[in-house]
Amino acid sequence: MSENFINQKYIEDLLEEAKHADDALIGGALNKAERGETLEHREIAALMVNENPQHLERIFDIAGKIKRRIYGNRIVIFAPLYVSNFCVNRCAYCSFNHGHNFSRRKLTMDEVREEVKILEKMGHKRLALEAGENDAECSIDYILECIKTIYDMKFENGEIRRVNVNIAATTTENYRKLKAAGIGTYILFQETYHEPTYNSVHLAGPKKDFIWHLNAFDRAQDAGIDDVGGGVLFGLADPYFDVMGLLLHNEHLEKKYNVGFHTISVPRLCPAAGMNINDFPHLVDDETFAKIVAVIRIAVPFTGMILSTRETRDMRKKLLHAGISQVSAGSSTTVGGYSRRGSNEKISSQFMVNDDRDAVSIISELMDDGYIPSFCTACYRSGRTGDRFMSLAKSGQVGNVCLPNALMTLCEYSMDYGDITFREKAAVIIEKEIPHIASETIRKKTVENIEKIRNGAGRDFYV
Repeated sequence: MSENFINQKYIEDLLEEAKHADDALIGGALNKAERGETLEHREIAALMVNENPQHLERIFDIAGKIKRRIYGNRIVIFAPLYVSNFCVNRCAYCSFNHGHNFSRRKLTMDEVREEVKILEKMGHKRLALEAGENDAECSIDYILECIKTIYDMKFENGEIRRVNVNIAATTTENYRKLKAAGIGTYILFQETYHEPTYNSVHLAGPKKDFIWHLNAFDRAQDAGIDDVGGGVLFGLADPYFDVMGLLLHNEHLEKKYNVGFHTISVPRLCPAAGMNINDFPHLVDDETFAKIVAVIRIAVPFTGMILSTRETRDMRKKLLHAGISQVSAGSSTTVGGYSRRGSNEKISSQFMVNDDRDAVSIISELMDDGYIPSFCTACYRSGRTGDRFMSLAKSGQVGNVCLPNALMTLCEYSMDYGDITFREKAAVIIEKEIPHIASETIRKKTVENIEKIRNGAGRDFYV
């Protein structure tokens, strides 16, 4: 049964009380976070609303430590693939709004193949399939056909190994179909957990139903999809309210299904065709946004955090230190945008991309900054999803899996897509990180596999 587990008054009271939190409460909360203990709601709220520079400095320091302890310096790389901009919803913040007059399209399967060819040449192995909501033009059968088309494609350097899906809230039956199709994570943004704001920005269409949307992950879990990713669009409502909403949603799923969000996405409202960004009174400045990312990392240390190319290069670099663990690279938010990139054709994108560098430039800079770009999809294919992944992460054993897989996929990327300079840079990172693999058995196997990759004796190794 559908339920509203977001208590608006409870959150508002928490945030009001947090304004009066003293240094002892905030300091105690940070001490708990540093020891790896779970924080109470009132402590998380207090961390968010506080503006004391000393506390802020410590928040960022602890968030960075948590990220390094759990994720090391790995950064997962992905790209979105937009297949349709047909949409029946009238969302005030989105350029795909049904009321906007522009030439809409969806990709044919031949066009899907062309987009995927380009993405594979960029080195991507993990895609996030994106589409507007329109059952007539973009049915679940169409989405399933897109997924099958992607998985059926084979290239000289491998294939797309995992398709995550970000489509509208749907039925349990349709989620079963997505599960059977072999998707990775099912991603859905609540946009805002503040119901009055939600109602004011969703003017018409199925998405207007707050409760239907809110309970989508319950239906997905009931259908067997145990890997789900949440998020809000920061800038629609009070951002602190939405952080608490995210955490309550995560706790609801943990209590009911024994596993919460695998990932949390943190998109921030930015200009898009057909909307005036000045109409939104809750826009989030850079300093507040960075604090929000750090607090989320502290509140849910084992949950991956995703950042898109809505953010600038400088902001992305800053947020990697604050807790982000996944980024998109070389992204297009346009249907057919990869094959039409560089043309003078006027095409409608969902939102403005603020970091428009190509994928290899972003990946290379990550290495310059001491990160390990990871193209790993092993957990999905090994059944380490849902509570099985979380138990691995919470036990501290995730490093024996994720680090070797990251190094092997980076080696593979460097050999298949990098020039000599890139290969040399990747080799330095790999040699530096191999000793950090705790298990001697896995460390030796990783070294063997990396040599096989370099000698052309194999690809797609993982543990």
